[in-house]
Amino acid sequence: MSGAPRLRSMNVADSESRPVLGPAGNKAGSLSARKPVSKPVKKVEKSPVETTVVEEKKAFPSSTVNSLSPKTHSVSAPSVLRRHEQLLHSSLSLNASCSSDASTDSFHSRASTGRLIRSNSVGSKRKPYTPKPRSVASDGGLDLPSDGLHQKRCAWVTPNTDPIYGAFHDKEWGVPIHDDKKLFELLVLSGALSELTWSAILSKRHIFREVFMDFDPLAVSKLNEKKLISHGSMASSLLSELKLRAIIENARQISKVIDEFGSFDRYIWSFVSRKPIVGRFKYPRQVPVKTSKADVISKDLVRRGFRSVGPTVVYSFMQAVGITNDHLTSCFRFQECVTAAEAKEENVIEDSATETELSMAIDGLSFSPE
Repeated sequence: MSGAPRLRSMNVADSESRPVLGPAGNKAGSLSARKPVSKPVKKVEKSPVETTVVEEKKAFPSSTVNSLSPKTHSVSAPSVLRRHEQLLHSSLSLNASCSSDASTDSFHSRASTGRLIRSNSVGSKRKPYTPKPRSVASDGGLDLPSDGLHQKRCAWVTPNTDPIYGAFHDKEWGVPIHDDKKLFELLVLSGALSELTWSAILSKRHIFREVFMDFDPLAVSKLNEKKLISHGSMASSLLSELKLRAIIENARQISKVIDEFGSFDRYIWSFVSRKPIVGRFKYPRQVPVKTSKADVISKDLVRRGFRSVGPTVVYSFMQAVGITNDHLTSCFRFQECVTAAEAKEENVIEDSATETELSMAIDGLSFSPE
């Protein structure tokens, strides 16, 4: 051990006689006598060559096997290598089988939960494209398919809107009105907005007309107030007692206005010189709740003895009867209401001119010499 190591040729005979450092110390042993270190995972059938080697080991003592010629050891050495190779292949096949079973179990477990996921896919599966339905447009209007039947409306009229309110928006709201009964009706309905919504009011519109005599101001002003507000009456199911009393009082005051101005229409439209105010708003947030003009009209109505006619109620009334056109510019009703207002304005001018000509003719006939 103290001298320098000598280099020897590496053949089979020399490798078997060379000392090997093992866990129990330096012991000389043959390659064929050594047992494989790797622990077998699964019992594997022995090949015919390995069976022959084992039988030879049983037939001859270990000392006799060690003294065999190098030719016999050259046969046993490859057999050990083949055994290691077979163990390696069996281990790989076992691992592959386990991984295949695991992947199958994993696939079935995902299938049982209702989610099928392919683990062997490289990238994520592309989701199918589903076109989204067209809805509210960016300019605040309702963007419906342009099939000739549906048109863009104000943003507060949505597909979920009550059809009765949608019809009110499409046919009445914002159209200039000059009939006294109609003006009185919409003044009553606008005042009811403090307790009900437009949809609820319009659904009971036929009851309002029955209770309030088709909104004839003179007939309503003569109604028995105690009978009207009594418990169990049809009117008590509509509004509160305070609102019912206000309606009767407003009918009385409208009758006085008619006596003074000739019609309630002439009085109420005089605040805007019989020409509607056009808002030209693009977005719902721009539409006001009340204006300075509504405040002026409200103060004059209160001065005359009207009740429940604050600026907010008055402005709702102005929107409903077309004194102001607050349809959004993107709404199809905006231009229609403008055109309707212009047409009625021309009719008013023609009627005024005709009245003037008739009055002059009457005056000429009255003072003509006999």
